[in-house]
Amino acid sequence: MAKSLSNLLFKGLAGLPAARSSRMVPGFYYQHGMRYSTSVPNDPDTHEDFKPTNKLESSGISLKDVVEQDVQQNPVMIYMKGVPDLPQCGFSALAVRVLNLYNVPLSARNILENVELKSAVKSFSNWPTFPQIFIKGEFIGGSDIILNLHQSGELKEKLKDIAANQKTE
Repeated sequence: MAKSLSNLLFKGLAGLPAARSSRMVPGFYYQHGMRYSTSVPNDPDTHEDFKPTNKLESSGISLKDVVEQDVQQNPVMIYMKGVPDLPQCGFSALAVRVLNLYNVPLSARNILENVELKSAVKSFSNWPTFPQIFIKGEFIGGSDIILNLHQSGELKEKLKDIAANQKTE
């Protein structure tokens, strides 16, 4: 019974049409044979209050300035794929897991929400990959570097002031 059920499942999956590049349309992505839009339609019936907005773009501040403020104003800043409660890649998840061991407040921005922010962070740090972690205004690196610092005990030293301030508040 189990063998025939697994054969049915695998045959069923094999029978699904694969997304081909000839069917790919900009502004859409394909998952499990379904097409999803990545853009918001220009619907004249949608009231302005309900249309999506980009708070960074509408604030009048440059993304370079946003990154500088983030890094200077937050003791631990992480630019990652996803958010700390729901990382969207293994490297981001690893970085959050390691940093959470020290009970320090994490500030984060999801680089998947804004391609321009992703580019601004890369330019600011001169580092090509994510996550990117800044501690007390200093660029530290990615998840591999955070893990190495944790294993060597150096991360505890870098975060001790932040953890101590957290306990006294």
